[in-house]
Amino acid sequence: MIRPFLAAAPAVLLAFSSAMAEPVAYEFDLTHTEVSASWVHQGYSRQSLQFTDFDGTLDLDLETPANSTVDITFNLISGMWVGAHHERFITHLNSGDFFDTAVTPTAHFVGTSFETEDGETGVMTGDLTMNGLTHPVSLEVTLNNAGETRDGRSKLGFTATGSLLRSDWDMGYAVPYVSDEIQLFISTEVTEPAAAE
Repeated sequence: MIRPFLAAAPAVLLAFSSAMAEPVAYEFDLTHTEVSASWVHQGYSRQSLQFTDFDGTLDLDLETPANSTVDITFNLISGMWVGAHHERFITHLNSGDFFDTAVTPTAHFVGTSFETEDGETGVMTGDLTMNGLTHPVSLEVTLNNAGETRDGRSKLGFTATGSLLRSDWDMGYAVPYVSDEIQLFISTEVTEPAAAE
């Protein structure tokens, strides 16, 4: 499930045309970021999980996408949310059937390539490590908006979607009754940090 989750987002590292000559560090606006994974439960419904505790670096080169980098670590022990009254499910997600957080308490995503042809949509590919296993994940990324904060700093908004098979990371519990394929969704706002005083 994403650690992508996708981050990071994730997601957010596509580059779009601009006059910038080198990568610029951006910060995630955590109050306006959603990183989620969803699956089909026994064919009856689609359920979802959000990843809420993550940190990392996001350097965007808006002129040369290949120079952009993303490196995000997700804290799984305290950073999974499935809604109210789901304590038992969270406990199960932390067990050896899924994330086994007693052994691997974090997930890690590192971007490996960024491609765009039109400056507004593209593909971000990276390596996702969970349960001690690493596999590539690709996300379709869309630039939603580009502007500025009230104090004049650059601000960007992205949405990214993709999928993975959880069994690739040794999380095949209850397949096929609960879908192996996990749909990833990331929507985030990022801003250029304020200049140092």
